[in-house]
Amino acid sequence: MQLFEIILFAAVAGFLLVRLRSVLGRRTGTEKRIDPFAPRPAPPPRPSPFAAPGASSGPLIEGQATPAGDASAAAKTPGAGAVKTADPAFDEAAFLKGARGAFEIVVNAFAAGDVAALKPLLASNVLESFVGAITARGGGKLPSPLVSIKNAEIVDSAVEGTTALVTVKFVSEQNGDGNAVNEHVDSWTFSRPVKARDPNWTLIATSAPHG
Repeated sequence: MQLFEIILFAAVAGFLLVRLRSVLGRRTGTEKRIDPFAPRPAPPPRPSPFAAPGASSGPLIEGQATPAGDASAAAKTPGAGAVKTADPAFDEAAFLKGARGAFEIVVNAFAAGDVAALKPLLASNVLESFVGAITARGGGKLPSPLVSIKNAEIVDSAVEGTTALVTVKFVSEQNGDGNAVNEHVDSWTFSRPVKARDPNWTLIATSAPHG
C-alpha cells in the first residue's frame, strides 16, 4: 500500500511538472534579463531650429506666438558677407528661419522656467544669466509674452579664427503691463564653427539696442 502511494504521488508530480513546463516554456539561454537597477535611457534630444532648412519656427506655446512667416525675403539683406566668404554654403534664409525659431523657443522657455529647453541653445555664460533671472523671480512659470515676430534680419557678421559670428536684429510684439502689446527690438549674436558638421548655432550674446 505504501509503495502504491509513492508511485501515485510520483505520477501526480510528474504530470504537474509537464503542465508547468508547457505553461512557462523552456529556457533557451537567449532570454533578455531585466536589471531593475540599470540606468534609464536618456530622453531623445530636442530638435534644433537650425537642424535643416525646413525647420519649423519653434513650438507655439499656449497659442500666444504666431508663425514666423517666410524668411526668404530676408535672404538678400546685407551683413552676412564675412560668413558667406568663409562658408559659401551658408544659407541666409535657412539661418534666419532657424534664428526665428530659436528666438521663440528661448523667449517661451525663459517665461516657463524651462532650463532644459534653454541649455542646448545658449552659451554657458548666457545660460547662467538666464538661470539667474529665473531664480531671482522665484522660479515660477509665467505666460509667454511673445505675440509675434515682426522681422528678423542679419545686421552683422564676422569670422574670428574658425568661428563664425552672426548678429540678428529681432523686432517682436510682446505683452507688457496691463496686457498692452509693445514692440521690442533685440540683437542676438549666434556662434558656430565654420566647418562644423553640426548645423546648430549657439546664442552667445543678447542686447537691446537703444535709439
